[in-house]
Amino acid sequence: MAVRGAVPEVIWARPERTGRGPKPAYTRDDIAAAAVRIADARGLDAVSMRHVAAELGCGTMSLYNYVPRKEDLYELMVDAAAAEHVLWEPGGDWRAELMRVARQTRALMHRHPWIPRLMSPVYGFSPHTLRYLEHCLACLEPLEASYGTKLELIAMVNGVVTTYVRNELDTAERARALPWSEEEETAVRGAYLARQIASGAYPRMAEAFAEDPGPVDLEAVFERALGRILDAYEPR
Repeated sequence: MAVRGAVPEVIWARPERTGRGPKPAYTRDDIAAAAVRIADARGLDAVSMRHVAAELGCGTMSLYNYVPRKEDLYELMVDAAAAEHVLWEPGGDWRAELMRVARQTRALMHRHPWIPRLMSPVYGFSPHTLRYLEHCLACLEPLEASYGTKLELIAMVNGVVTTYVRNELDTAERARALPWSEEEETAVRGAYLARQIASGAYPRMAEAFAEDPGPVDLEAVFERALGRILDAYEPR
C-alpha cells in the first residue's frame, strides 16, 4: 500500500549513506554481496534486512542508513549480478553477438536462481544494468533498425531466456522433491503417454511422435527459439 506523502526515490541518486559522522562501515557493494550470498544459498525469500544485517555483523536498524527499503536491496542485488556480465568488443555479426549475450545471461541465471523473480524494468536503471544494455545496443549496431526496435529485440531475447531458465529451475526443484528418481518418473510417464498415443485417440500426436520420438534436445530448442526471434528482425 502506498504511503500518503511518500516521494519516489531512485537508490542510485541517493548518497551512499545519509547523515554525518564517521566513515561508513559498509558500502553498497558489501550489502549487495551479503544479500546475494543469502539468496544463492537459501533463496530469495530468505533475504531480509535482518538477515543481511546478521550476515554483515551489524544491527538491523543501522542498515537502513544505507538501504532505506527492501525493494532497494533487491535493486542492489540485481546490479551486483549484472556486474558479472563479461562484455567484449563486438565483432560485427549482430546475430552471433546477441546469441552470445543470451547464453551468458542464461548461465548467470543458473548461478543465481533468484534472478528470474526480479526481472523487471523497475530494476533496469542501475549502473551495471545500464552498462549491460549499452553493450547490447553496441552488439546490434550493424542491424538496420531504430533504437526502439533494438530495445524491443533485447527485451524479447531476455524474456525468452528468463522463461526458459525459470522452467529449467522449476523442473529441477520439482525433481529434487520427488520421493523417487527423475529417471523412474520419466519412464512411468513415458509408458503412459505411449499407451495413450497408441490408442488412436490422438492421431496428430501419433504422427508427431513417429516423426521425432525424442528425447528432446533442450539445448537445441533453446538455440532454435532464440534464432527464430532473431529471424523476425532480419532486414527484408
